Amino acid sequence: MSLSLDKLRLLRKQAGDPKAATPAAPTQQTPPARVAANDARQPPAERSVFAWVEQEIRHKPTGTATTAPAPPALRRPEVGGLHRLLGMRSRGGPAPVRASAQDRQLPGNEIAPGLFLIESLLPQPIPAMPLSLAFAKREGEHVAARDLLFFDTETTGLAGGTGTRAFMIGAADWHVCPQRGEGLRIRQLLMSTMAAEEEMLAAFASWLQPHTVFCSYNGRSYDAPLLKTRYRLARQADPITALDHVDLLYPTRRRYRGTWENCKLSTIERQLLRVVREDDLPGSEAPAAWLRYLRGGDAVNLRRVADHNHQDVVTLALLLQRLVREEQRERESLALVSG
Repeated sequence: MSLSLDKLRLLRKQAGDPKAATPAAPTQQTPPARVAANDARQPPAERSVFAWVEQEIRHKPTGTATTAPAPPALRRPEVGGLHRLLGMRSRGGPAPVRASAQDRQLPGNEIAPGLFLIESLLPQPIPAMPLSLAFAKREGEHVAARDLLFFDTETTGLAGGTGTRAFMIGAADWHVCPQRGEGLRIRQLLMSTMAAEEEMLAAFASWLQPHTVFCSYNGRSYDAPLLKTRYRLARQADPITALDHVDLLYPTRRRYRGTWENCKLSTIERQLLRVVREDDLPGSEAPAAWLRYLRGGDAVNLRRVADHNHQDVVTLALLLQRLVREEQRERESLALVSG
């Protein structure tokens, strides 16, 4: 019966056979240079699961074997890539791209911190005779042209409530300027910061007199209540409730309902007054334009909001005069027929 290899080595060792000594551990040698993974002359890998896995990973069907990647502990993490993936900004990294100073230029003059006043005069004759309010079903009532204040607001939303605020108030009135003569004066208050609201409300209140008559388009239901709320929240006296208010929406609907697709102010000014706006920004986009500026964006669309608001108050003055003339013409026609 043959002896096992271990027993044979033990017997030789006891007999003093030098060949029976346990073989010394192999000395450390420089590893051979890497060769192509698909080279047939490469020595076979060790018979172990880990060696087989490494061989499978390193094997490339085309080209030569590339240098094995460093262990995860030795690789430097790509911090920038992680921050981009997570949407984070590294401390000390490049600052976010902001609009240039020119792009953030607001129209008008800064009359208080964060509050701008835009003022212009549209030359035109001031109606000499008091204007009849018969078109608004106010028989026998008249208003002096210079007592009217056409106004419109641009707000942060259309839902109303305490969370909605006016970031722009536009107003127009007939005025005699010592330098430029008489015409329709357009004044607009624009907030560039939230903190300027109290100054804006105070400035608008200073434009009002006990004999002022508001004129708006749906302002009785939206703009006026909104401003009343803002005055109350700012703990300022309400200058609006005590004043008269002529809302042009309702007489316009009575007269022109069904004539055009709707009675929006933009439709009325295009179809009735033949006013065509160029590069007009829809009022629904005004909140986004203001919020963009607050967050460091440019003022391009905010300037367009100011242009839109300017035309709105000018249109109100044109519409009022048109309604007064139409009502007068109808009454004169009826008087001729009756006579």
